[in-house]
Amino acid sequence: MKGFATKAIHCGVMKKDVHGALRVPIYDNVAFEFESARAIQLAFEGRSLGHSYTRISNPTVEDLEERIRLLTDARGVVAVSSGMAAIANVILVLAETGGNIISSRCLFGNTYSLFEHTLKPWGLGINYIDLTEADNLKRAINEKTRAVFLETITNPQLQVVDIAKISKIAVDFNIPVILDGTVTTPYLFRSKNFGVAIEVISSTKYISGGGTTVGGLIIDNGIQDWSECPRLKDTAKKYGPYALIAHLRREAYRNLGSCMAPHNAYFQTLGLETLGLRIDKSCENALALARFLESRREVKSVNYPGLKNSPYHELAKNQFGNKFGGILTFTLGVPSNMIRLAVGIEDREDIIDDLKKGLESL
Repeated sequence: MKGFATKAIHCGVMKKDVHGALRVPIYDNVAFEFESARAIQLAFEGRSLGHSYTRISNPTVEDLEERIRLLTDARGVVAVSSGMAAIANVILVLAETGGNIISSRCLFGNTYSLFEHTLKPWGLGINYIDLTEADNLKRAINEKTRAVFLETITNPQLQVVDIAKISKIAVDFNIPVILDGTVTTPYLFRSKNFGVAIEVISSTKYISGGGTTVGGLIIDNGIQDWSECPRLKDTAKKYGPYALIAHLRREAYRNLGSCMAPHNAYFQTLGLETLGLRIDKSCENALALARFLESRREVKSVNYPGLKNSPYHELAKNQFGNKFGGILTFTLGVPSNMIRLAVGIEDREDIIDDLKKGLESL
């Protein structure tokens, strides 16, 4: 069985190109030609394969989606315009006015804003709970609960919860878990193996490679029976296990216009090929910086799951294969002075040197 890096480079759906190109070109166009009006009709209705309009699907975007699907062993993938679009689309497909979702209390700031200032006024209930205690989830679920939302490593709190345990409880209630895997990516964490129904990712971050483009991914891991979800029951009658992907394509994704640009998809496919190398270097650098900062008298505390004094160290070690992500935080005196570092792939000595200069100026 091929490894992650090999599959990232060689997998995909390379359809025969008119010029024999070995890489899917950038199809930076809006519409596509058909042999007949009937063929156009069938494509628009989703009754035949083919691309009709780039807001619905595009060959370059499809190549990225298929690569991610093969890397994650997922049922289907939809690439969207940003990580926030990925979260919004999934929630809008699964929930409705009067329904509710259960969320971790520790969230990325923009996700919290989406829940509180966009979705809550629309009529969605949000129940924030401490997911470090899995039993809290059992008590929070009710007949109107449509999903459980959490992050692999919370940003910026860097909290880690037992994802398998959370998923097991959600499965017992036929409720899908939506997991934001931006910080870990599928390279560090195979969410399907932990019972996660849907993984959402901001591909802007690590997948794009150097922050070249904005994008998001919705990954259906293929473990949820969508006929059990109130909003997808009717769709499941027609599309069966592909109900989530079909509902996205034919309603939320299409109607909201949240498609990924073909140019962005091309750059993110390039970034995907070096994802493993970059994540490894970022994790190594982050651990080295955390240890360096621990040794400095100017630093009051360092928060990083890779440090053995972290309350999440053992859990993170087991879930993420002894790697702990590229984000850490530290404080110089009081919490308002907390500084977050998103560590890249530069030479760690140069990063440490920059930090030394900053600390010595305090």
